[in-house]
This record gives sequence, structure tokens and C-alpha cells, in this order.
Amino acid sequence: MSNPPMYGELLPLDREVHKNLKLDTAQSVVSRVADQNSVFLAAVEFGDACKEFPIVFVRAGQASPDGKQAVAPLAVLGLKAGSNLFVDGDKWTGNYVPAYVRRYPFAMARLDEKTDNMAVCYDLKWSAFNETTGEALFKDGQPTEFLVNAKSFLENFEQEAERTRLICNLLVEMDLLQDMRFEATLPNNEKLDVEGFMALDEKKYAELPDDKVLQLHRNGLLAMIEMHRLSLTNMNRLVGKYAV
Repeated sequence: MSNPPMYGELLPLDREVHKNLKLDTAQSVVSRVADQNSVFLAAVEFGDACKEFPIVFVRAGQASPDGKQAVAPLAVLGLKAGSNLFVDGDKWTGNYVPAYVRRYPFAMARLDEKTDNMAVCYDLKWSAFNETTGEALFKDGQPTEFLVNAKSFLENFEQEAERTRLICNLLVEMDLLQDMRFEATLPNNEKLDVEGFMALDEKKYAELPDDKVLQLHRNGLLAMIEMHRLSLTNMNRLVGKYAV
């Protein structure tokens, strides 16, 4: 099982093995994302995220036989590798916390690549897990309300991630994304050249025939595209944060 960004070592929860496991929720998880300059963003989050993060797309997975490659949206948190401008010590300084961060230290993971069976997993490396202090995960062999709520959040996250994947596939099919780069000079005169991401191809978007525009509208993509476009103005806002 591969470990996604933020996570040290994911292990499936077991009601017998972990019957005494607790989570000290007083410990801030923000430190786990301090070195992440971007995180996955679901389509449903665009409305909140576009107000403070640039939203970009990156290629994900292997290209299909027809040469097309899936893409995934990211919230940009910093313009340098290992730089998260929304973390200050153990505090998150942004107004919106992406769901990817909020689900930590739990995650849903597929135990067998040949099946669709998903299990609730926890990050073994997160120091807040212990057997003495915090929220119990199991009681009398059954998940506690705390764990049930966490599982519900994870299931909703996975549903929204799948919906986002389908939406992004439509953007790829319509060939509406192009490789982009962002150049900037920081207040200390350091030059930045950010690349490796994709954004809307304005020319192709403007030339879409009416039936394709209607298709985007009915799939909820017109609003999503506009929020993506609006969010890119936050690139300069991130530059300014390096001066703080």
C-alpha cells in the first residue's frame, strides 16, 4: 500500500488489534502538511478554495491507449517545493482547510488492487495515536461514534474525489487544458519559475461550439471553470506572502 502525501505509514484499522487505540485530537495535524506546497482539491471545494488558493491541474496516473492522461486539481499552497505559506508553527493561517487535510490522520485505502474493497486506515506514524489519552476508536468491539463520524467523512471524500475524476475526464476529452508556467520575482529579488501544472486553454474555451458549452453547463463545469480562472489571480497573492 503506497502512502499518499502527509502520511507516514497507513495501516487498516482492526477492531481486535486496535481495540484500545485512542487519538489525542488536541494535537494539531498542521505540522504534517507544512512541507506540502499543494494538496488535492475536490470539485465541490472550488467555491471556498478559489478565494485564497490558486487552483491548478496536474497530470495523474498513466496515459490511456489514445494518449490522453487523467488530470487532478490541486490547491497551490506555496510556490517553492516544501513551502506551505498557510502554515505557521502548528496553526493553519488560511480561512479554508482543504478536505484532504481535514481527513488526516485517517484515509480510505484499497487493500487489494484487484477489488474495490476499501478499508479505513490510520497513520501509524502519527504520534497522537496511543492507548491512554484521547478519543477511543472502538468500544466493546464496535466502532465508537467518533470513528463512525470519521468513516462517514472519508466515504464522502472518496465520493467527491470520484466525481472530481469524472469531471476532469470531461475537461481532458474536450482538450480544454494546457501546460502553463508562472514567473515571478519575490520581494528579496529571488526569481521564481513555477511549471509542471495545467490551466484552462482560453482560446479553445472561447471557441467551444454551443452544444459543448451546454454540456459543460449541465455537468456543472462552467461554474467550476470560472472559479478556476478566478483562483489564478491568487498566484500573485502567494508571491506577496513571501514578504511577510
